[in-house]
Amino acid sequence: MRYLTIFMILMLFSGCSQAEERNTEVTIRGDKFFINGEITLKGRSLDGVSIEGLLPNSRMVQAVFDDLNPETRDRFRYPDTGVWDPDRNTREFCEAVPLWRSYGLLAVTVNLQGGSPTGYGNEGWYNSAFYEDGSLREDYFKRMERVLDVTDENGMVVILGLFYFGQDQNLKDESAVINAVNLTIDWLHEKKYRHVLIEINNECDVTEYVHEILMPERVHELIDLAKSNEKFGYRFYVSTSYKGNAVPLPNVVKSADFILIHGNGVNRPERITEMVELTRQIEGYRTMPILFNEDDHYGFDKPDNNMLAAFRAYTSWGFFDFRRLQGRMGATEDEPFEEGFQSVPVDWGVNSDRKKGFFELVAKISGIEVKK
Repeated sequence: MRYLTIFMILMLFSGCSQAEERNTEVTIRGDKFFINGEITLKGRSLDGVSIEGLLPNSRMVQAVFDDLNPETRDRFRYPDTGVWDPDRNTREFCEAVPLWRSYGLLAVTVNLQGGSPTGYGNEGWYNSAFYEDGSLREDYFKRMERVLDVTDENGMVVILGLFYFGQDQNLKDESAVINAVNLTIDWLHEKKYRHVLIEINNECDVTEYVHEILMPERVHELIDLAKSNEKFGYRFYVSTSYKGNAVPLPNVVKSADFILIHGNGVNRPERITEMVELTRQIEGYRTMPILFNEDDHYGFDKPDNNMLAAFRAYTSWGFFDFRRLQGRMGATEDEPFEEGFQSVPVDWGVNSDRKKGFFELVAKISGIEVKK
């Protein structure tokens, strides 16, 4: 017994030592985010309202995207090569991270089952980091390791989404979903990441989900499951998100460590404020962060927009940018390759008016002077 105890102690200190080798740790205190023990946006305010502790973020969910369906894969070929390349996609994501951070961006949302690569809708592609039994696909997780390493090195937080509607059907049953949650959290512990927030699934309240445990009435079970997985005295902060213009149900509010809501469909900044106020009134709410990590409304040059409304309501806000295609969202022609952080193939640079508008406003809010 004595030798077993010594072994366990050695393993514990080994784990702590490896964790200390990581550069970035996110913590939550009340309704505020801290990175490496320092409050985010320290000393910053907006229109007389303190915004210390908020987390400017952007939806970058295709960081490890691939299409495993040979019939649709060619839809995502690069315009310069005529070939889709998942490794190039992840490499170019990683190369862009220092640039995003230089503008003051503090967090990105990346997903293990991506998001719609055409902005909205699913049309047969197969993009999942999980096999049908919930076990982990090595190629996806190798790419994710690159993503998590570079964000850790650059002092950024990652909101890691596990499941996406239109892809969850590729897991054969509820046991597979549970297996995927357990194995993903185990993998994150093994790698000693401390800068990751968990989003169980994107927009749990949309009707396209196949597995009941990913739906609003039961998704809190997976939140609790992920929270219960503690190793080396550490557990991850966990939540799930809701579709645009919706507020969460009490079961999620009671279980979650932070609240994720979306601004899609919210055309008036006043409604952003109202959503935040309603969320704070939900049964089970206590002092905790509220975070928009998806909103496709811009107007960054205007004195009032969804992003500013969120910050004024003391809520973090996230940029959702996709490439408008002809006939969709009022577009009369396809937008160029430079547009759209969610549209595959992705140009991860800051080289369109929409992207520049977002990053320049982030820099202004953060008190960063950007060299042009």
